[in-house]
Amino acid sequence: MKLIAYAKLMRLHKPIGILLLLWPTWWALCLAAKGSPSFKNGLIFTLGVIVMRSAGCVVNDLADRSVDGLVARTRDRPLVIGTVTSKEAWVILAVLCSLGFILVLFLNWKVFLWACLALVAALIYPLTKRFFPMPQAILGLGWYLAIPMAFAAESQVNFITLWLYLGAVSWTIAYDTWYALVDRADDLKAGIHSSAILFGQYDRLWIGIFQCLSLAAWFYVGLLAHLKFVYFVALLLSAVLFAYQHKLAYRLAPQACFKAFLNNQWVGLVVLVGIFLSY
Repeated sequence: MKLIAYAKLMRLHKPIGILLLLWPTWWALCLAAKGSPSFKNGLIFTLGVIVMRSAGCVVNDLADRSVDGLVARTRDRPLVIGTVTSKEAWVILAVLCSLGFILVLFLNWKVFLWACLALVAALIYPLTKRFFPMPQAILGLGWYLAIPMAFAAESQVNFITLWLYLGAVSWTIAYDTWYALVDRADDLKAGIHSSAILFGQYDRLWIGIFQCLSLAAWFYVGLLAHLKFVYFVALLLSAVLFAYQHKLAYRLAPQACFKAFLNNQWVGLVVLVGIFLSY
């Protein structure tokens, strides 16, 4: 039962977070290596995504353990119901961060520097929900530092890296706003900030704006990297998926918003396939 509780603390039973981080990491590896990333780097970054996403969930739950009980979606988390103690959570976090550190040692020093920055972002993100009106931006800025890390491992950071990263950050704001809409009423009561609260009655409009910004950035990536027509078809399919998300959540029902959020795993996969087929 303890192992199950630990797995729930790390959200291993909810792989959507892993996929949303993994697809852009693979985009970056594929682009940086022009379609042929090394097996070593692919394995290290895949394991790193799983480890650090798990660490991020533990940090988040430690920071939010006093308010998670006030939100319907989170009131049964392990730290809230007591199946995992705070001390155990800190030990798990230390183990996960140690594993991440070991993985980075197999890469170069530039990746190590980016990794340190990503760790700082992961640690401060949960705290920003207390005072920053759009913590989703901080989440995206921290999460997708995996993109310059991948470029630094395979080749070097360049303008393609920058635009891929900016597109991923915009995408994060869009999809995590769908997620935040599920909890908007509870977050208001708990005093938690989110983009769903910030955008107010214009929530779907702003989600659409950030989706368009992400597509525009990725389109420019395709031009800079001289990707083939199939990649731009993948972007068109991603736009269709974005439109479908708005259809799903037209009335902003919590479960419909959650389905719209989950749909983004297919966006990430479609873009990956477009990049891969371009090479």
